[in-house]
Order: sequence, then C-alpha cells, then structure tokens
Amino acid sequence: MNFITSIFRWFGFGGRALSNIPGKQDSRPSNSLIEDTPAVSVDAALQISTVWGCVSLLARVISTLPIMVYAQKDGMRDLARDSSLWQLLHESPNARMTPVEFWTAMILNLLFRGNAYARIDRSSNGEPYSLWPMPADQIEMDILKDGTAVYYYSIGGDVAALAEDSVLHIKEMGNGITGLSRLDYMKATTAEVKSSQSAANKMFASGGKPTGVLMVDNLLSKEQREKLKQNFAEMAEGNTSRLYILEASMKYQQINISPEDMQLLETRNFGVEEICRWFGVPSVLVNQNSATTWGSGVKEIIDGFFKTTVGPALVNFQQAIRKRVMTSSQRVRFTAEFNADALLRANIKDRMEVYAKAVQNGLKTRNECRQLENDPPKDGGDELTAQTNLAPLNMLGKIKPGGGNATENTIAQ
Repeated sequence: MNFITSIFRWFGFGGRALSNIPGKQDSRPSNSLIEDTPAVSVDAALQISTVWGCVSLLARVISTLPIMVYAQKDGMRDLARDSSLWQLLHESPNARMTPVEFWTAMILNLLFRGNAYARIDRSSNGEPYSLWPMPADQIEMDILKDGTAVYYYSIGGDVAALAEDSVLHIKEMGNGITGLSRLDYMKATTAEVKSSQSAANKMFASGGKPTGVLMVDNLLSKEQREKLKQNFAEMAEGNTSRLYILEASMKYQQINISPEDMQLLETRNFGVEEICRWFGVPSVLVNQNSATTWGSGVKEIIDGFFKTTVGPALVNFQQAIRKRVMTSSQRVRFTAEFNADALLRANIKDRMEVYAKAVQNGLKTRNECRQLENDPPKDGGDELTAQTNLAPLNMLGKIKPGGGNATENTIAQ
C-alpha cells in the first residue's frame, strides 16, 4: 500500500468501512514535516504565551456558556429544569466539579490531543448521573474485530477497560473514529517559536551585544590571550551604552548575526500568527494588534470568530452529548444546547431597538423581553401585540382610528 492510498483509507475513501477497522487508533502524524523535530508536551506548549492565550480564550468562552436542556413535545419545547439531564449538564456534572471546571478540562484535552474523554456513570435504568473527565494521553481506543469500540484507561499502574456507552468521546477533525492531535501536528511551529524565544532571551541576556572576535597584528602568548580576554570581558559588562576603547591595533569583528539581520521581531510576530491559525483564533484576540484597527473592524472579527470557531465547536459538543450521553428514550424527549445568547449580547441601545421591533410586530411579548433583561414580569405583558397602523393595501381608508374591531365595523357598514 503506497503513502497516498494509506491516507485515503485513513480518511475512509476506499478499503473497508471505518467501523470495521480493528486495532489501536492513533491520532498522531505518521511522518514529521521536518525531520528530527522533537515532540512537545502540553506543559512546554503552555509556556508559549500565544498558545496559552488561544487555549485560555477558547476554554473561557465555551466553558462559561450554560447548557440548557429542553423537553420536546408536539413541536414545542420548554426548559426541563426537573429532569436528571438538567441536573447533570446544567448544574453539576459530578460531585467535585462545576460545569465550568468540567468543560475547561474537556476543552484543554480536545485542543491539545484532538480527543476529549469523560467516563459516564449510569444508573440501573441506563440514565447518566455523572461525568468524569479522563486525560486524553491516558486513553487508548481499540476497535475489536466485531466493530465494537473499547477504551483502555491507564491510571495508577492499572488499566480499566470501558465500553463505548460508558465514555463521552468528543473528537476534533479526523477520520470519525479519533480526532487528530493538534499538539503533535503543530510541533514544527512550536519548535520554531521556541527557537526564536531562546534567541531573544540570549540576546537580551547579553545586553543585545553580538558575539565577535578581537584581532591583533602580533602573535600573543597564552597568558596574554587570557589576560586580554579577561580585560575585554570586564569592559563589556555592565552598562550597554558605555564606550569601548581598543588599544594599539586591536580590531573587533562581529561574527554572529544581528537581531535586525535575523528579523527577530518579524519572526516572533509570524510565530504568533502561525499559532493562532492552528487554534482558529484571530490574533487580535490574544493582544496581537499590530495590523488591526479598533472599532467596528474588531466587532466583525469577533463575530467571525464565533461563527467559524466557537459555533462549530458548540455543535460538535451538543451532538456528542446527544449521541453518547443520552439514552435512546431521552433523545426522543430531550435536547441539550449551549446558550450562546450571552456571548452575542449587544449593547443596551441595540437590544432595546430589537425588543421594540419584536414587540411591535408580534414576535415577542413584553414579558419575554423583560425576562431577557432579568426584569420581573408585569401584568398584561404576556399578550402578543402589534401596531394597528399596519394594514393590507386594499384596506387603506377602511380602518377607523379607534382600533379594536374598527375594521370589522367599517366593513360591516
């Protein structure tokens, strides 16, 4: 099997069905883009400020969105506050964690390893009552010959085998069986960023002074060379703006590349952009604003970030919850969605204009709009209303200004 064929089969084009491919499932690249590129650990990656910024931004944005559970009946749906799913997904995924803490752990695993796993504890009737996140690097997924998936969880020297219905498995882009490990695929980028960071640290540690050699016309003895080296080192220490005086026919020759020639600043800026691309985060949102204007431009960038990065991630989570956590009977009765309204919340002026139009056109009641602003309901606020000056063109001149049944009275006359 050649390389191209193996890629096509990995993605499911040709060969046997993916669900029937037995063996351990691997989320890492089979070949490195650059030979001998060292692997990067999560701990090392998080020491790169741009990685930390992207990951913490995505984790904060997604984990703080509440999951709403709705009961579905006859095409209508209402909040299912009394259901066990509401308690599990909205209130407390397990005895130790809040929803924000649980989803933060899941998102970190997903962003770095391409897969997020949680053990599902179920009652005797199969309904879930707790979710416990499991580190992705301690999980191995195996497809048995009969197509059954088994998850092996290594913890404390022991290995636990978990059935497929006992694991919430959320996947990044991949072959549908496992997600691709972003950390392994981006290791060439992180290695480059680490190298530029190391070069910058060394440059500033030396006061920005390039390495060089002292050249003299005469041959020096070993003692003279050591003495000259010591004297020049003492002279170069301290204030970086001091004036150096070279005696006799001494000449100084720089032998390494200056920061300007290395384009160190441009390289580091490019590294920020590269890492942001890996995570789908606009660079302006991690304080890289060298080429971005503020105002409406940033608002459009944030809207695009939600539509292209956050929104698809929420759909991925919702579908995984529905397929892997809910029982078949629960899927008929309930649905779970992240409430992204708070994330898209406009300023108060824009909100009031939207509410006014919704009420005037009979799309929402006054109390529904008050609830969105956390205001208490008012008597008479549950009726849908509409402006009476809106009428079909063929009714113009027939409607009396009194409102109510004026149209009917006019027509009756």
